[in-house]
Amino acid sequence: MSAEGEAAVKTYQVRTYGCQMNVHDSERLSGLLEDAGYVRAPEDIGEGEADVVVFNTCAVRENADNKLYGNLGRLAPMKAARPGMQIAVGGCLAQKDRETIVSKAPWVDVVFGTHNIGKLPVLLERARIAEEAQVEIAESLEAFPSTLPTRRESAYAAWVSISVGCNNTCTFCIVPALRGKEEDRRPGDILAEIEALVAEGVSEITLLGQNVNAYGSDLGDREAFSKLLRACGTIEGLERVRFTSPHPRDFTDDVIAAMAETPNVMPQLHMPLQSGSDTILKAMRRSYRQERFLGIIEKVRAAIPHAAISTDIIVGFPGETEEDFEQTLHTVREARFTNAFTFQYSKRPGTPAAEMDGQIPKEVVQERYMRLVALQEEISWEENKKQVGRTLEVMVAEGEGRKDGETHRLSGRAPDNRLVHFTKPEAEVRPGDVVTVEITYAAPHHLLAEGPTTEVRRTRAGDAWEKRQAAQAKPQGVMLGIPTLGAPAPLPVAAGGSACGSSTC
Repeated sequence: MSAEGEAAVKTYQVRTYGCQMNVHDSERLSGLLEDAGYVRAPEDIGEGEADVVVFNTCAVRENADNKLYGNLGRLAPMKAARPGMQIAVGGCLAQKDRETIVSKAPWVDVVFGTHNIGKLPVLLERARIAEEAQVEIAESLEAFPSTLPTRRESAYAAWVSISVGCNNTCTFCIVPALRGKEEDRRPGDILAEIEALVAEGVSEITLLGQNVNAYGSDLGDREAFSKLLRACGTIEGLERVRFTSPHPRDFTDDVIAAMAETPNVMPQLHMPLQSGSDTILKAMRRSYRQERFLGIIEKVRAAIPHAAISTDIIVGFPGETEEDFEQTLHTVREARFTNAFTFQYSKRPGTPAAEMDGQIPKEVVQERYMRLVALQEEISWEENKKQVGRTLEVMVAEGEGRKDGETHRLSGRAPDNRLVHFTKPEAEVRPGDVVTVEITYAAPHHLLAEGPTTEVRRTRAGDAWEKRQAAQAKPQGVMLGIPTLGAPAPLPVAAGGSACGSSTC
């Protein structure tokens, strides 16, 4: 490429905060920018060195705005020193704060919301030409995000959105106000996307929605979600299907049957509890009670004995008494979760709970939180110890084992999504490949397979990862042109937590 062409290449960086929905939206933002001619900045690039920096924000935590404005403040002098650099802010906080962002950080070029992420390249171009900030917040979804170009972060595992928005009115959550009412994709569109992903080498998909098992309420079919799970079972080459996050209210017997009877639906369930107290659940506007929740867990374990069940729990919700908290501990003991995402309640501006009486002192919340964590750690370890001696098929993952280089191990996920570290075999193993190992040791948050690998199965997913690595090793250079929108997604991470934001659905 000529020097003139190289000068026209512009780099981008997307910084993501919050839930899996935001992570998947960031894949789309990356796809849109690359479709418009930008090149992803290297991982080791310094702060403020990319030509375009995009913040995909979350609004569910109390200090979300402080974190954003702190980051924007650090970039201000760097932007002033680099003419042409642009900063964009999108996501839930942008949907909520709108012009406030530009008034507090006038060096921001673009502010866009959760409903119009497809406009980002055009807004950047407008801001460049007009030399003034472009603020565009749509009040409703302009196009289902899955129609947008997408840069998938993984070659072997992919998120697939089946719905956007949420019809619930939980008093601690602001997401419905920012993401809107639930809108479901047509089943045929979802399955077509999955089939295309599998054709490119993806072997694991995670169905994604703010309230994933309410799927069908917009279509008038109460069994649409279980039918979708069963349909996934007919797709050749799709080895693993997961979903997150369901709501206990909508978790029906047909879904349990579909999970148990569809071989590629994994024996894993993330079921947000939030509280074990009926009083607090009512105050949260959660439409189930402790007995109903534990009844679902019992049915799942009866149908899928080896299912790993995880949850979300909020400690210190307004009005929570010691007796209420003890009910949460009781539920945790009864449910025996594999792991739990535990949170100290913090006010979400704009939610009913933020204005409730009975806000709990910080020191009380902290003390209860530590007791809950200690109990769950004990249960997690006991449940993981039951895996010792089992032989498991582990899908090799990329970046899951931070100490793999030091320990000469590789890491991956068991069918039930437990993290497994295993001895590196002599045969070449790539992310997306599958190994068979025997578990020899259990810790609260991972399993070890210290013996030799029984089997290494090379997969099309591993081939896809290898192909991507080869492509990324080639020199990149793309002329920056006029943004194009609505192009088909370039067809080329596993579930955990919740789609409601920081695992708090």
